[in-house]
Amino acid sequence: MRSIYSLILLIAVIVAAALFFGYPYFSQQDLPYDDDQRGLKDQIVFKFSHVVAENTPKGLAAAKFAQLVNEKSNGKIKIEVFPNGSLYSDIEEINALKEGQVHFIAPTTSKLGMLSPKWGVLDLPFAFPNNKAIQEGLNGHIGNQLLQSLQSEDIKGLALWSNGFKQFTSNKGPILAPKDIKGQSFRIMQSSVIQTQFNQLNAKAHQASFNSTYKLLVDGKIDGEENTISNIYSRKFYNLQKYLTISNHGYLGYAVMMSQKVWGAQTENTQQILLEAMKETTAWNNKNSIQMNKEQLELIKQNSPIEIHELTEEQKQEWIKVLDPVYEELAPEIGNKLVEDMQKLRAKYENEQNEHY
Repeated sequence: MRSIYSLILLIAVIVAAALFFGYPYFSQQDLPYDDDQRGLKDQIVFKFSHVVAENTPKGLAAAKFAQLVNEKSNGKIKIEVFPNGSLYSDIEEINALKEGQVHFIAPTTSKLGMLSPKWGVLDLPFAFPNNKAIQEGLNGHIGNQLLQSLQSEDIKGLALWSNGFKQFTSNKGPILAPKDIKGQSFRIMQSSVIQTQFNQLNAKAHQASFNSTYKLLVDGKIDGEENTISNIYSRKFYNLQKYLTISNHGYLGYAVMMSQKVWGAQTENTQQILLEAMKETTAWNNKNSIQMNKEQLELIKQNSPIEIHELTEEQKQEWIKVLDPVYEELAPEIGNKLVEDMQKLRAKYENEQNEHY
């Protein structure tokens, strides 16, 4: 009888350990049964957690990645996607990844300043004049340096996905000049670089999670927020705000990552499938995010009374003049060479017409 109790205790410990560490290997009998699993001898299951809606560039890219992995592995590898912060908030997800509770996350690059100050280079104001500049920055040595910086945290950086340019929304009048934002309170991401920009503008920055933004607006605790058109549309911020400014004043994107421990535990074949699917998804995301922001701006125009303004080139230069001192102030923190490289990239494209959004 004692041996039976010992066996039961051992099984309970093994099951508890598997649930706690979120290890991504499960046999057929360990998985919830569904028709897609019929005939599969083994299946590897990964959890992909993110905080935005499914109908956003990141949400759609995560679904696309899951689809491609399923196809390339003939159903042997499954990516379970959990959107809308259903598992973890954007503040919690990095720790959840490190603790093995999830296997893929794609936090905004702004959140990664807590891991390395280098990531702040992507938050610098008006860093990217157009979408061509974004792609060169993400796919060139700037993006490579940033992904490599994750290694010191035992994190495998897989790709950089773009959402596009940030815009301003507010309830306190049109935001056309830097003086218009003075004294207003804005929800921003957890980024010291973004905080410094709002300080430079004499505005009040409220660092809070993405999923709390809607309630902050409803409760009147903030006057406005900054976000891409797709996020403004998917979370219906346009129903709560009176004014929208197409400013393209900042970039918003995501870093797709796994823990190095989980990555290293995979076979070479599994790693190759994941990398191929990620490469195809990233190329798809680059095109889709631009088109989605354009289409959803038109939907906002059609379905909302929100007043929309677009900065003229003259107005844009006024903003740049006010915010440029941030580069010099933050260069020692971010890295002088990295900031210099970003300034060179901006100079290369600043005279080209922007594709917007």
